[in-house]
Amino acid sequence: MTSHDRWLIALDIDGTLLTNHGDVAPEVSSEVTRVFEAGHEVMLATGRSWAETAPVIEALNISPEYVVCSNGAMVLKKDALADRGYRREYVETFNPASVLTTIRPALPEGTFAVEDANGAYYYTESFPYVSQMHEAHQVDFDELMHREVTRVVVISPSDDTEAFLQVVEKMGLHRVTYNIGYTAWLDIAPDGVNKATGLEKVREHLGIPRSRVFAAGDGRNDIEMLEWAAKLGRGVAMEGSPPEVMAASNEQCASVLEHGLADALASI
Repeated sequence: MTSHDRWLIALDIDGTLLTNHGDVAPEVSSEVTRVFEAGHEVMLATGRSWAETAPVIEALNISPEYVVCSNGAMVLKKDALADRGYRREYVETFNPASVLTTIRPALPEGTFAVEDANGAYYYTESFPYVSQMHEAHQVDFDELMHREVTRVVVISPSDDTEAFLQVVEKMGLHRVTYNIGYTAWLDIAPDGVNKATGLEKVREHLGIPRSRVFAAGDGRNDIEMLEWAAKLGRGVAMEGSPPEVMAASNEQCASVLEHGLADALASI
């Protein structure tokens, strides 16, 4: 299969591939395997770190040439000699000090973490998932500000999504881009970096036409990716996605609980 015949298929993980129970439906897994074995580039594009993404790739039993992690701030390339078979090909970082000092007064009950270029997390307290990771370190807030990072993550447990959005919009963050994930979860990446920017690097390296890109997602951090795919290819939003995510797509499919991704992939 030539590069002009292949599809670049970029899949979000949580809420697209995986249910909130952390499992992949057999119907979805079967379709992922089918399109991968047909020779298409089936890859993951996620807000997760590489440490959280690698087990999903292994569970799917696929070996994509590239993986986009940390909302586009990290692009990994297959390398048999590297950790878990992938090396860091592109890493975008920024200094988080100004962002953290802006956010903290606006979200005084927030919990904070940063991810560095090596995929290690540094967090303040009671941070879901992060504290269970191997490369995770609990530190004082001030220590978060003295390292180059791929992203800042903030959780404000007392705010619902809409209230959280309003607070974030009023903060006037500059030199970074941000995406709201699940309820009261804020990811802040280097300026102009998102899943779409990482995927465009991959597409260019693989020589796949823009008309043969397929991306599926369900969260606000998928908006740029879906817009990028929908411009000339296929941007698929999962049923139940926020309205702005649906608006960024040019296709919709059933929810993750209804195996919607399997139906969308079946057309390839």
